[in-house]
Amino acid sequence: MLVRLGICLVALGFCLYSYLEAQNGLTETKIRIPTVDREIRLIREESRRLSYEIDRFNSPAHLIELAHRPEFGHLKHPLLKEILTVPEVLASNEMAQISR
Repeated sequence: MLVRLGICLVALGFCLYSYLEAQNGLTETKIRIPTVDREIRLIREESRRLSYEIDRFNSPAHLIELAHRPEFGHLKHPLLKEILTVPEVLASNEMAQISR
C-alpha cells in the first residue's frame, strides 16, 4: 500500500513538474514576443527606406545626372544596329534552364 502511494506521489510530482515546465516555456515566449515584434517593425521600416532609396537612385532624373558626370563620360548610347533583341519565349525558356 505504501509503495503504491509512493508511486502515485512520484507520478503526480512528475505531472506537476511537466506542467510547470510547459508554463515556464509559454511565459518565456510571451516575454520575447514584444522584442521580436519591435525587431520586425524596424526591419520593415528599413526595407521601406531602402526601397525608397532604390527608387530614387533608379529615377530617370538621377540616371541622367549620373550620365553627365565626368567618370561616366566614356559611356555612349548604343546604335540601333548594336541592340540585340531576344523573343520573350526564348528568354523565359533560357531563364528556366538556368534556374535548374
